[in-house]
Amino acid sequence: MPEIIRASVLRAPADAVWARVTTFAGINDEFRPLMRMTAPRELREGGLDAAPIGTRACRPWLLLGGVLPVEFDDLTLVEVEPGRFLERSSMLTQKVWEHERTVAPHEEGALVTDRVAFTPRAGIPGSVTRRLVALTFDHRHRRLQRRFSGRAA
Repeated sequence: MPEIIRASVLRAPADAVWARVTTFAGINDEFRPLMRMTAPRELREGGLDAAPIGTRACRPWLLLGGVLPVEFDDLTLVEVEPGRFLERSSMLTQKVWEHERTVAPHEEGALVTDRVAFTPRAGIPGSVTRRLVALTFDHRHRRLQRRFSGRAA
């Protein structure tokens, strides 16, 4: 399974970063202006804390430019603990989508690490998916670095 890892050192306390990156407002801020992720009201308001563990929480759409549906995610969190979540889902284009994010204390503030592994569905070149995932997480980390005055780790 191809894997992408991105990490950033952010100049903010780890608990403040965690509080932001586990909300849909925070998630969508990371995606902007490339895309936006939809969610039902209870998840928009409660973030990942409101999501059930081990069962599909919802099927959010990823909207290119915030308007054009291009992908959906059967959002399933399998582990959530302070400073770490693990999502293992399927998507329209991915048989398996696994996203693990950790937010850990660091001498400069917080270290955010994303590990993404995926198995594309038949007919979708893995190299294309790998490049799109890498570009998306590069963008997300640049947005985090801007918000929290950070840098690539």
